[in-house]
Amino acid sequence: MKIIVNACLVTTDTVLKGTNIVFDDKIRAIGGQAACAPDDCTEVIDGTGCFVAPGFIDIHVHGFAGASALDADSASIARISALMPSTGVTSFLATTMSESMPRLTGVLANIRAAMTQGGGAAVLGCHLEGPFINEQAKGAHEAQFMAQFSSDFLANHADVIRLVTVAPELAGGTDFIKQCRQLGIQISVGHTAATFEQGMAAVEIGVSLFTHVFNAMPPLHHRQPGALGAALDSDAYCELIADNVHVHPAMQRLLLRAKGVERIILITDSTMAGLPDGTYQLNGQTVTVQDNAVRLPSGRLAGSALTLNVAVRNFMANTGLELPYALRTVTANPAQLLGLAHRKGRLAVSLDADLVILDGQLDVRRTFVRGECMYKE
Repeated sequence: MKIIVNACLVTTDTVLKGTNIVFDDKIRAIGGQAACAPDDCTEVIDGTGCFVAPGFIDIHVHGFAGASALDADSASIARISALMPSTGVTSFLATTMSESMPRLTGVLANIRAAMTQGGGAAVLGCHLEGPFINEQAKGAHEAQFMAQFSSDFLANHADVIRLVTVAPELAGGTDFIKQCRQLGIQISVGHTAATFEQGMAAVEIGVSLFTHVFNAMPPLHHRQPGALGAALDSDAYCELIADNVHVHPAMQRLLLRAKGVERIILITDSTMAGLPDGTYQLNGQTVTVQDNAVRLPSGRLAGSALTLNVAVRNFMANTGLELPYALRTVTANPAQLLGLAHRKGRLAVSLDADLVILDGQLDVRRTFVRGECMYKE
């Protein structure tokens, strides 16, 4: 077993100063009871001046440092998994973009295989973003790959798809959402031109999330609230890309006031995080990374260069949230959405020892995935 001593442990609503935590693959003890006999503790880690938080969960990440979930080579997902702990991420959903069905079938096979592998952040499954989206709000997705809802495709990959982004206004959307719920797959509204009424109806039949809120949906209008109005007026979670490029800080504050911290999930939507400024290829498209943004030649955003620890830091600066509450958006909230709150997302005895040690600037010092150190500064 390992023990972190003299750290500031971040719970869901406070910081426990000068506290110890004992763990192997699970958290075994916290606080006054957290002590190891000399023969039991294989490693003592001094956490003085640092925070210990639950490992971060990124439910929307396409790629990292040049590797993409859509790469034909299964080694790319392994590379993403190996690098994500440097940003505090201990588990994630490998996220697709709209592609041909044969290619997506191969990608899902790679993700399925990665779900049983170690060596980095745990691959929880797939966030299928596209092809079941609206061409009117395609963003960086290619229109040629937009597709009609396919119940067979969904059923054949229900073991790996954990979350799917849909435009519910498209023909067959209602039945598809109901099928997702029957299969235990979470549904998010995104890349959509849905009306307010269509968005709210989708929530009523099982939608639990809105994909990168504000982005790839019509802006809020006082007579036509649209999908954004449904996101703000419903009890669904909202993904937020807090890179200060996708969403202005003032809108981040307004989202917090509308939803409360309990219904916001920070994501990266990373395509090019971990790379210096320059020009790259993203799934056959040329993109430029500059000024913390990833753009197509048209100027349209194509994912982000954001990491999740920086997203938390930005969100705190933009909203004034204290650390325990800001961290909920990357720990407890995504765990709750994915039905993993009994295993992940909090510091509690018997939960997985997915832990991140952060300094005062939220830079990552160490990351543990089920008790194994996967990153050390």
